[in-house]
Amino acid sequence: MSSTVAPPSRIGSLVAPAAPPLVLTVLMWLSELVDTLLGGFLDQFGIQPRETEGLIGVLAAPLLHAGLGHLVANTTAFVVLGVLTALITGRFWAATVGITVVAGLAVWLVGGEGTVHLGASLLVYGYAAFLFAWGIFVRRALAIAVSLFVALAYGGIVWGVLPTGSGISWEGHLFGALAGVLLAYLLSRRERRPLPRV
Repeated sequence: MSSTVAPPSRIGSLVAPAAPPLVLTVLMWLSELVDTLLGGFLDQFGIQPRETEGLIGVLAAPLLHAGLGHLVANTTAFVVLGVLTALITGRFWAATVGITVVAGLAVWLVGGEGTVHLGASLLVYGYAAFLFAWGIFVRRALAIAVSLFVALAYGGIVWGVLPTGSGISWEGHLFGALAGVLLAYLLSRRERRPLPRV
């Protein structure tokens, strides 16, 4: 009886791009475990709009969560969309840093006064919008298929960009999504196929 296995180089080409989002997920869980032991001390390092000390949250907020329930709710979507961003576009770090900074600064500038914004959902919305827009911009079969998957699987999250008054950072969701589209446009320039001539 014989069997076949994927060559190590092929396996590595799939595993290596998926590692960064998984590492960030581990960091989120470690941060939340430490925060739980400290009684929520780290939550103050989220984005505090228009407060100078709140600027640290632009980078720290995606790693922080308001309890384990909040983190659990974000983990699966973050891993799935983060891994797809890494595998399909090859622009994981550029997209992650760009979405984090652009959306984070936008929340800091216009977020509600006296609020603290934290959680990976800013990146979840950013990745979802990034992947959807990437497929539209590059017009390649696999990218378009992923765009359709994201639209079908995560299309319902679009309601999260609307103000609900329920303690959810709709500003983080909205600006995360807008930043995702912007980054997809900027980072896809070399990948785009010309439109067919009519």
